[in-house]
Amino acid sequence: MRARLFTPGPTQVPERVHVAMSNPIMHHRGSAFKQIYQEVTEDLRYFFQTIGDVLTFTSSGTGALEASVVNLLSKNDPVLTVAGGKFGQRLSQLCQNYGANTHTIEIPWGEAVDPDDIKTFLAKHPKTVAVFLAHSETSTGVAADLQTIAEIVRQNSEALLVVDAITSAGVLPFKMDEWGVDVAITGSQKGLMIPPGLAMVALNARAWERVEHSNMPKFYFDFKKEKAAQEKQTTAWTPAITLFVGLREALNMIREEGLERLWEKYALLAEATREGVRAMGLELFAKSPSDSLTAVKIPDRIDGLKFVQHLREKYGITVAGGQAHLKGKIFRIAHMGYYDSLDMVAMASALEMSLSDFAWEFEPGSGVYTVQTIFMKENASK
Repeated sequence: MRARLFTPGPTQVPERVHVAMSNPIMHHRGSAFKQIYQEVTEDLRYFFQTIGDVLTFTSSGTGALEASVVNLLSKNDPVLTVAGGKFGQRLSQLCQNYGANTHTIEIPWGEAVDPDDIKTFLAKHPKTVAVFLAHSETSTGVAADLQTIAEIVRQNSEALLVVDAITSAGVLPFKMDEWGVDVAITGSQKGLMIPPGLAMVALNARAWERVEHSNMPKFYFDFKKEKAAQEKQTTAWTPAITLFVGLREALNMIREEGLERLWEKYALLAEATREGVRAMGLELFAKSPSDSLTAVKIPDRIDGLKFVQHLREKYGITVAGGQAHLKGKIFRIAHMGYYDSLDMVAMASALEMSLSDFAWEFEPGSGVYTVQTIFMKENASK
């Protein structure tokens, strides 16, 4: 049985990217790498939909989140974080660990923040320096209404809007400059379709003003140092050269397809998957689902840990389980990355067979039929 990866990071990597990364290693201070670095930086501006700077670090996405905290904030700065899942909580913890005066809007896992709650908070705390939130909360499969939130933050405060876009950039509609997002962070192993190891931070002019006043300790994750190196078409520190090569190829693919078409594709994959699991008698966990991934409730009478293991070992399908108190209670299916309609048909088929093995009662073929029907209707309309 061939293994198929459906986790929300790392995601599947295109063959073109694998081939590009198999080329001999080059020196990171030579002209060949400088050309790659320059191309990647320019294409990342397109990816984020910004004319501002984009810095790339050799790290996980969490490294870039930490970099944003230490470069944008000073000790005791009042900040707001939104915590409706594991990664929203991580934002809160990062701010607290570096001594920011951290306020948090706690959201029940599976729900999206009400933009009016942010508006109310800013009215009561007009000196708030930054608002941190996850656009797509990977642990719950929930998407926030980022466009509305960005408008509220800009109209009601001078705070920076710092967005964890790790599972949204390149997947959900994301227009950094048009919406007024000040800082956006992503990682390489999500919508960018390459292996883990690179993280990107996009910043506008307002964010750079805050960087100039930050008194947090920093060394490796120093935005000013990285920008100075970028002006010389290089990195401040030794980069993951092979990943940069793969990133250039992945960004070429994204350019060829076009962001708008990719957003539409992922929305269709997500819709088909959601309707397919409902047809199998399963429930979605997220009340405001993200098109990056689908979080599915595991019925109480099925052992969730064993189900995820069974799906992987018998059918070669690897999905992500739940985190923290959701462990064993949900599983998560990725749509972002190198996936197409037939991947989702295969996923639906494997889910049906696995559910049948666990004696779950449903109409065999109902999920696969639903997924196929949605794709066939879309194809017929073109």
